[in-house]
Amino acid sequence: MVKYYDTHLDKAFAALSDPTRRAIVARLAEGDACVTSLAEPFGMSLPAVSKHLRVLERAGFLKRTKEGRVHRLHLQAKPLQSAMEWINHYQKFWTQQLDSLDDYLKQMDNEKQE
Repeated sequence: MVKYYDTHLDKAFAALSDPTRRAIVARLAEGDACVTSLAEPFGMSLPAVSKHLRVLERAGFLKRTKEGRVHRLHLQAKPLQSAMEWINHYQKFWTQQLDSLDDYLKQMDNEKQE
C-alpha cells in the first residue's frame, strides 16, 4: 500500500529533483566512487559536491566509508525501490483509467456506426 505522508519518500524525491544528484546516482550505479572522482565531471567545488552528497545521504541513497582520508560512496537501492513502488501504484491507476476511456470511446464509435 502507498504511504501518502512518508518522509522517506519525500526525501527521496527531493534528492532526485536535482540533475546533479541524479547524475551522481547514475554514476554510483556503475560502482563505488570517491568524492573527488564524483566531483570531476561537474565543474564545481568539492564543498558544493559534498552538499549534494549530504542530501543524498540524508535521503538514504548513499553509504559512506572512510579509508584513511578517502571517503568512498556506495549506492543504496532502498530509496529507489520505495520511489518505484509509489510510481508503479499510480501507473496502474492511470493505465486503468486510460483503458476505461479507450473502452468507452470504442463503444461510442460502435454506437455511432450502427
